[in-house]
Amino acid sequence: MFNSILSGNLTLINFAICILTSFVLGLIVALVHTKTNRTNKNFATTLVVLPSLVTIVILLVNGNLGTAVAVGGAFSLIRFRSIPGNSKEILSVFFAMAIGLAVGTGYIAYSIIFTMIASLSILVLNAIKFGEGKNQILKICIPEDLDYTEVFEDIFKEYMESYELTGAKTINMGSMFELTYLINTKRNINEKEFIDKLRVKNGNLKIALTHELIGDVL
Repeated sequence: MFNSILSGNLTLINFAICILTSFVLGLIVALVHTKTNRTNKNFATTLVVLPSLVTIVILLVNGNLGTAVAVGGAFSLIRFRSIPGNSKEILSVFFAMAIGLAVGTGYIAYSIIFTMIASLSILVLNAIKFGEGKNQILKICIPEDLDYTEVFEDIFKEYMESYELTGAKTINMGSMFELTYLINTKRNINEKEFIDKLRVKNGNLKIALTHELIGDVL
């Protein structure tokens, strides 16, 4: 059951089993990705088809894994030559490629088990909101005459687990400062209330709070 079905010569039946398995497992990867991440139709379709493409590459190079990985890796770069993806998209691409590699070498049972375990892990981590609120970027503009070292201290302590001032620069011909903070917000905070309190402190100047993780900025 756990041996490669390609231990002998490649037959039409084995080829069909590998391609069908890759397609079904790719569909699972795409469904998991769309469930846990904002995406579009084109990328979801790519995830469905990618394992089958990698499987075909390995089958056509007669099981030479080194050559297959090199060619498959070159194919995967096509995605990254267009629009930079976030960390979840990169994970899904390599997830799909790993399935294609496993199926292409004939280890059907291992590929199915791996897909089930990895998919379940992703869904569980997403359901418990693992790591949510970590490492967000907060940018605040303040007047040049405002001492920014402690002006937001009380608000930060109320709404954040941790925070760090990572940058300060002058803007508008030196009439304002733009402060950049790396923050870790507490769970279930009222974001509008948080920003409103900051606006009172900074004179209703520009405030920007990102919702993308640092690891998603590629």
